[in-house]
Amino acid sequence: MSPILVVEDDALIRMALVATLKGGGYTVAECNSGAAAMILIDESAELQGLISDINLGDGPDGWAVAHHARQRYPALAVLYVSGESVASWTAEGVPNSLILQKPYAEAQLMTAIASLLIEAAPQQAQDGPPTD
Repeated sequence: MSPILVVEDDALIRMALVATLKGGGYTVAECNSGAAAMILIDESAELQGLISDINLGDGPDGWAVAHHARQRYPALAVLYVSGESVASWTAEGVPNSLILQKPYAEAQLMTAIASLLIEAAPQQAQDGPPTD
């Protein structure tokens, strides 16, 4: 199964996200910065989803990471998690994405990513893996 990429600069929040997703049966890759995420996206053969904080410290923010990921994987499921940037989502977010405001319940996270993955699955199957 292709991994879901988690991008979060706060180590405790990242660990909780990863644990929740793994507990739900997902394969997970993780990065602590936008720059590291961009590299992982470019080097990955496949990704099925992206969960990213918006404010990632220095370097690319979560908006930029999601736009970069969608260039490589047009049908990628994208879920933003943020404590501050919810109002900017309609202008900055990629189409067919969702945003959860921190703090959120694990059930909200799992429901949001599952619904995005279900919506993306037919398009991902049609697109196939990216070609370089």
